[in-house]
Amino acid sequence: MKASFKFSASFYFIIFLIIFISSQISKVNSQGSSTDSCNSNLKLKSEILFDTTSFHCLTVWNQQDYILRYMRTDTNVWSYVLSAPNTNSYIAMGFSEKGKMVGSTAIVGWVSNDGTATMKKYFLGGQSPNQVLPDEGNLQLVNFTSSVVAENSRIYLAFQLNTEMPSNRLIYSVGPSGMLPSTANYRLTEHQDHTSTSLDYNTGQSETKTLYANLRRSHGLLNMFGWGILMPIGVMAARYLRQYDPIWFYSHITIQSLGFILGFAGVISGLVLNSRLQNNVNRHKGLGIFILLLGCLQVCLNAQVDSTCKNYIDDFDLSIFILAVFLYWIGYCNIGNAGSSWNAGFSVVLVILFITALMLEIRMWKRK
Repeated sequence: MKASFKFSASFYFIIFLIIFISSQISKVNSQGSSTDSCNSNLKLKSEILFDTTSFHCLTVWNQQDYILRYMRTDTNVWSYVLSAPNTNSYIAMGFSEKGKMVGSTAIVGWVSNDGTATMKKYFLGGQSPNQVLPDEGNLQLVNFTSSVVAENSRIYLAFQLNTEMPSNRLIYSVGPSGMLPSTANYRLTEHQDHTSTSLDYNTGQSETKTLYANLRRSHGLLNMFGWGILMPIGVMAARYLRQYDPIWFYSHITIQSLGFILGFAGVISGLVLNSRLQNNVNRHKGLGIFILLLGCLQVCLNAQVDSTCKNYIDDFDLSIFILAVFLYWIGYCNIGNAGSSWNAGFSVVLVILFITALMLEIRMWKRK
C-alpha cells in the first residue's frame, strides 16, 4: 500500500503538469487564431472615416498578431489602420527617426470597459512615465479622420498623417492588460512588450529588428536545455537506475551538473537582458531566481550518496522538474512568446520524457 501511494502521489503531480501545459498550448493556439488577415478586405460594422479598399496590408508583429494597412491617399496624406487583438490594453504605433523609442512620437488607442474609444498622440521624451507627454510630438494628424474600433475581439486604430514622407522606422507596443490610461491625465503605464521594425513603403515589406536577439535566444536555449531537459533526465537517472551502481550515481551527477551550469547561465543571461530592456517581468524573474535557489539546494542535498532522506530527496528532485517546466511555459508562452515551433518542439521532448518516466515508474513499482 505504501509503494502504491508513493507511485500515485508522484505521478499525479506529473499528470497535473501535463494537463496544465496542454491547457497552455490550447491558450497559445487560441491566441494565435486571428479574425483579421490580409487575405480579405477590411469590413467592419463601425465604419472607418476614410476608404481602405486599396490599402497595402502586412503582418508587422507576428507574436502579437499586429496587422498594418496603409496607403498614400493624397499628395501629403498617409493613411493607416493598425489591427491587434483586444486584450483590454492599449496598442501603440510609434514613428521614430533613429529607430529608438525615446524621441519618437506614437499614436496610442484603447477601448475602455464601458465601450469608450480613445486615441491620443504621445511624445516619448524619456523612459519614465512623466516624460511620456500626451498631445505632444511632431506628427500632424488629419482632423476628423481618426477612430478606434473594437470588433470581433480585435481593436482597430485608424488615422491619417499630414506628411510628405513618414518615417519608415516604426515601433509597435502593447500595454499591460487591465491598465488603461485614466481620463484624468492620460498617463501611459509601461508597455508590456514592443518591437522595432523598418517598413519599405514602396514594396510593403517590413523587417523586424528585435533588440538583443542573440541574448534572448541564448537565455531561452540555456534555460530550456538546463532546467527543462537535462535536469529531468538527471532526476530520472537517480530514480530509475539505482540498480546499476555506481553508474547511476555518476550519470546523475554529470547530467545534473551540466543542467545546473546551463540553467545558472540562463538565469544570469536573463538578469542581464532584463537590466538592458527594463521590461516588467517580475514574476518571471522571481520564478527564475527561485528555481536557481532550489537547484543550489538540490546540489547540496545530493552531495551525500547514502542519505537517510533519499525518498524525500527524490520527491524534491521531482518538484524541481515540475517547477522548471512551469517556468519555461510561463516565460515562453505568456511572456516571451517564443513561437509555435519552439513550443511544439519542447512539447514533443516533454511528452517523450513523460512516457519514458511513466514506463520506468510502472516497472519500478511492479518490482516492489
